[in-house]
Amino acid sequence: MSPKSNPRPKTVEPTEDGQRLRIVWQDGHVSEYHPRALRLLCPCAGCVEEMTGRPLLNPAAVPEDVMPEAIHYVGRYALRFRWSDGHETGIYPWDLLRRSCPCEACG
Repeated sequence: MSPKSNPRPKTVEPTEDGQRLRIVWQDGHVSEYHPRALRLLCPCAGCVEEMTGRPLLNPAAVPEDVMPEAIHYVGRYALRFRWSDGHETGIYPWDLLRRSCPCEACG
């Protein structure tokens, strides 16, 4: 099974400048996510139509400076964020985060 099909984080922490979220995966890969990109990735039913997967979230409604106010682990499979725009219902499974890695190697 490839790392992307069963990803597990080793560490989850902010970058040194506090501007991104860094996940170091157990296979050694490092992903750094900009907060707004993560907010736009929210998979909750309020942001994505459940039956079709059609995006419901209007990107123009998400502030450029949106930041997580809190990050919570959901069991051993995901993260949940409380965002500065008041949103907090999205659960971000590890596989979604790994598939969405913005690095050049994954892009």
